[in-house]
Amino acid sequence: MTQNPRQLAFLALRVIQKGAFADVAVDQALHRTDVTVLDRRLFTELVYGTIRRQRTLDALIDQFAKKKDQPPDLRLILQLGLYQLRYLDQIPASAAVDTSVELAKQNKLGGLTGVVNGLLRQYLRSQTVLHTDPLQLPEDAIARIGTVQSYPDWIVQVWCDQFGIENTEKLCEWMNRPPQIHLRINTLKTSLDQVEAAMLAQNVKVDRIPNLPNALRLPSGAGAIHNLPGYTEGWWIVQDSSAQFVSYLVDPQPGEIVADACAAPGGKTMHLAELMHDRGIVWAIDKTASRLKKLQQNLDRLSLTAIQTLTCDSRNVPQLKGQCDRVLVDAPCSGLGTLNRHADARWRQTPQSAAGLAILQQEILTEAATWVKPQGVLVYSTCTLNPIENEAVVEQFLAENPQWSIEHSDLLPELTTSEGWIKVLPHCHNMDGFFMVRLKHG
Repeated sequence: MTQNPRQLAFLALRVIQKGAFADVAVDQALHRTDVTVLDRRLFTELVYGTIRRQRTLDALIDQFAKKKDQPPDLRLILQLGLYQLRYLDQIPASAAVDTSVELAKQNKLGGLTGVVNGLLRQYLRSQTVLHTDPLQLPEDAIARIGTVQSYPDWIVQVWCDQFGIENTEKLCEWMNRPPQIHLRINTLKTSLDQVEAAMLAQNVKVDRIPNLPNALRLPSGAGAIHNLPGYTEGWWIVQDSSAQFVSYLVDPQPGEIVADACAAPGGKTMHLAELMHDRGIVWAIDKTASRLKKLQQNLDRLSLTAIQTLTCDSRNVPQLKGQCDRVLVDAPCSGLGTLNRHADARWRQTPQSAAGLAILQQEILTEAATWVKPQGVLVYSTCTLNPIENEAVVEQFLAENPQWSIEHSDLLPELTTSEGWIKVLPHCHNMDGFFMVRLKHG
């Protein structure tokens, strides 16, 4: 069944509004319908963009609407229309307005077409008259950034406290860009040069990434991942550069016993095995069996044999006590370093959910430390930029476990603080936000 991309976007947004994850809703919509490549791009841009810019769009609706309470479906149609007018230069204003009016008719809101037409045209008139952005902003600096960049105030506050106003604005802007796709080369099967040559042979111009010997950045519009050269052969796997640094920090050696405490979907687990030349044991632990299935599929594609999966809660794995040379705790977190990849995460997370995650992180780290042999290594990492999930967790662990200490690494000296934390900042380093630290026993 074929469907108009705007109607498809409206239906997906309605499902997301009821609690579905954006990625899942988009995948399901695309599987149910036949869409051209161009319509697919417009559909995904409308869904992810509208979610990402939700606060800004709502502020405009509240500013221009005569009534503040609209039916949810009407607000979605207004958001879609305003998103096109404000952020999509390639769509003529008349087309954005007319198709939004049609959406209202198509979805049993025919009596409100005048509201849709009137509000969108009023926004356009304000732009013309003012010769500037008509969005009215609050005076408070945090609320202003949150309104312009479309983030909840609490996230803006967390970042401002760490990085200051100017850097926070840059960070917010970076997180609103379309996500990049990075590849990690499977050195057990091929080389960076070979993958680069194969990509260029298919007119896919890839970029190398500083400080990472086996990483490539794909250009936007490279096409479906599984159609790119080397996918079927297991030459590479999709993994952001920041995440690749984590396994280098663990620095596993051939023949060792290593554990990944929160393994699924398995990108870092497989990298650990590759760095060990697939010799030794890598325990891939996750409490959700279905999430480990994805890891198993990639193991088969990449032909890795050192990895053994273990389905259990990482807060209680007595059989690994004192068994591991190195342990990685890449902890479940609020994901504030990867908000450009997960458009809806900024609205799902709250200060309360982050505080709950900090407790879970502490419990996992404390348990995983018991798996490490004397003189062994423990790496803690997250893809968030929230001190209560990062520095505070490690500091509490060290206070309660004086036999452990931070071990400074020369992996990324320019990103390492005097305390020994490694912090990757997206707007500075053009990759996902990450926190990592290496701890030494004894």
